[in-house]
Amino acid sequence: MKLTVLYFAWVRERIGLPRETIETDAATVADLVEELRGREPRYELAFADLSALRVAVDQELADFDAPVRDVTEIAFFPPMTGG
Repeated sequence: MKLTVLYFAWVRERIGLPRETIETDAATVADLVEELRGREPRYELAFADLSALRVAVDQELADFDAPVRDVTEIAFFPPMTGG
């Protein structure tokens, strides 16, 4: 399946892309992260500490065990802070 993957803040800086369209057979967000980590070192660096990341599936906050079947967009970003 094809997914649009969005990267925000320092995730985008580490990967070097704001977005990309990928082909994947991942069943969950965690499976997708493992696929991405295996691509090259910049992805491994960006996804090294999942506790420092949040994910949105089709623009709704989700957990890393969320299924990706029938999903069109996944976004990765650091936690929001107030101020």
